[in-house]
Amino acid sequence: MTGAEARAAFLAWLSRERRASPHTVESYGRDVADFLLFLSGHLGGEPDLAALADLTPGDLRAFLAARAMAGAGNATRARQLAAVRGFLNFLSRHHGLPPLPIQGLRGPRRTPPIPRALTPADAREIAREVGVAHQAARAESPALQSARDTALLTLLYGCGLRISEALALDLRDAPLPGSEAGLRVLGKGGKARVVPVLPAVRQAIAAYLRHRGPGEPGEPLFLGARGGRLNRQVANGAMRDARRLLGLPEHATPHALRHSFATHLLAGGADLRAIQELLGHASLSTTQRYTAVDAEALLATWRLNHPRADR
Repeated sequence: MTGAEARAAFLAWLSRERRASPHTVESYGRDVADFLLFLSGHLGGEPDLAALADLTPGDLRAFLAARAMAGAGNATRARQLAAVRGFLNFLSRHHGLPPLPIQGLRGPRRTPPIPRALTPADAREIAREVGVAHQAARAESPALQSARDTALLTLLYGCGLRISEALALDLRDAPLPGSEAGLRVLGKGGKARVVPVLPAVRQAIAAYLRHRGPGEPGEPLFLGARGGRLNRQVANGAMRDARRLLGLPEHATPHALRHSFATHLLAGGADLRAIQELLGHASLSTTQRYTAVDAEALLATWRLNHPRADR
């Protein structure tokens, strides 16, 4: 079996047996192809099953070093190492390749990106002005869609929800004016949390419901054009149209409103543990990324205003 044949068998197994997404299959295919191309030069010829059986951890380190020299970042190299491991483990289980001593090989440490938040003014404006984008795009039901998207974006920023959490809400969950009850949210891993709801969020939801009309408690809160649950791509599109109309940066996405919620709370003096609970993070280290955002803002202010700052 040649390396190319082994790669084809691995991708077919990923697709049929593991039911991996087409995106995952394509990504792993590229990574394994990079690895086999490297081995062709590293070993002096196209690798076959016998050559793959003789690999050592040093060969994999050489591959990662070559990818780093080619400009691949830590996240890319960590993903490629995971793909190569999966490829070699597949060959061990299904094609008689002896287990290779690579389990202890550590890949590059992934550096999570610093969340990119909007300014408080931009976060408020995009929720207020999203309806203008529907008018400009000549939406089918501009009043309904404007009220819906205003309520959705206000909810994301006011409660710090993930877009998937907001779109999963049912009509029975709607936080309405006159109530002080928190909003129960089902987050990642089925973990439930209760978040407080600002009066502005309740008012935006109530305004949307007046356009939406009555329904059964188990119906989706946010409806799409055909009456089903609102699609994530439609929500992203509404945010895209609004940010372009308002001249906001490209990182102004629905998830950026969640980042903005956390960043603005931290800047206002909120406790990091409290923000962790509000966001539904399992680990405090995930929430601590927002301290870097706040530090960047402080440094930018210093550079802009200090008379001795290097401009």
